[in-house]
Amino acid sequence: MRAYSNALVAAGAALWLALAGGAGAQPAESAEADLLARLAMPAEAEWKPAEEALVALWSRSGSAAMDLLLRRGRDALEAEDAAAAIEHLTALTDHAPGFAEGWNARAMAWFAAEEYGLALADLTEALARNPHHFGALSGLGLTLERLGRHEAALRAFQAARTIHPHRPDLIEAEKRLERKSGGRRL
Repeated sequence: MRAYSNALVAAGAALWLALAGGAGAQPAESAEADLLARLAMPAEAEWKPAEEALVALWSRSGSAAMDLLLRRGRDALEAEDAAAAIEHLTALTDHAPGFAEGWNARAMAWFAAEEYGLALADLTEALARNPHHFGALSGLGLTLERLGRHEAALRAFQAARTIHPHRPDLIEAEKRLERKSGGRRL
């Protein structure tokens, strides 16, 4: 399992690095681009409404049935029923493989089930579809940290903070991992 996990980490990191080169480009949808710009604004008060609107935008698949699967998966996660969440979210990713939020949500379910290799695989899929997904980058950081890959986790959190510089949990994670990596900023 360790070799499989390391291979997934390497593949995910390579994919993320390839995508990161285009991460500065404006998204095709102007609403998403506007929200991403607001998210990065220096004024602290501006980021919360922008984050909520962006998450709401990313949570719309374009299909009522797929949105229902996402909602059921999230509800199961909130009820701490990872198995039910995985079931709903697997149906979602099977039927809407282009929907980044489905992959991100299932990654959270895999993480809750302590299936870190599977979480990494789904986070890679989410980021391939939406390289601006700060939640998926944060999840990547958490998963890598759980696996003891502190420097890679730090890079994931730094990438998330490039998109969402004000979120307190990202700031704390970056500080925590900088301490674990000997105070070096990567």
